[in-house]
Amino acid sequence: MTITRILGLDPGLASLGFGAISVAIQSRPPAITLIDFGIIQTPARTEIGSRLQTIYDDLHSLLDEIQPNLVAIEQLFFYKMGNTIPVAQARGVILLVIAQHQIPWVEFTPAQIKQAVAGYGNAQKPDVQAAVARELGLDRIPRPDDAADALAIALTAWLQLSC
Repeated sequence: MTITRILGLDPGLASLGFGAISVAIQSRPPAITLIDFGIIQTPARTEIGSRLQTIYDDLHSLLDEIQPNLVAIEQLFFYKMGNTIPVAQARGVILLVIAQHQIPWVEFTPAQIKQAVAGYGNAQKPDVQAAVARELGLDRIPRPDDAADALAIALTAWLQLSC
């Protein structure tokens, strides 16, 4: 049986969400299983270089542990100018680590993620989170929000690739 591991990442400097799923491709319908989810957190009031180093180190460890076949990332969305540059810097570190592990990656806009998981591109966060819990057969919505978002990104990658 062929199994694909997809790691979804919701980029951030203070909190980088991650969510990993496993898909048994040859079963009908394909069986989707939750592997893990959570956040890589960096302490506020710490200089940015140290925070980026934490992301770098922790993401290396996460990739070694999960060993994904594919990484899916949310595209940078420019809505808060004060937050955009630090998130872009964190995203650069993320892409570097993925490249060092030689793992293919894809990216999706927030609207693509909402459309794929909840069925419409203007879905609200609670709708997307409920869809994630339903799709993965969870009793409750994954917390924190960044981790739930990362699982939505991983599911989007699977849904887009399976079409």
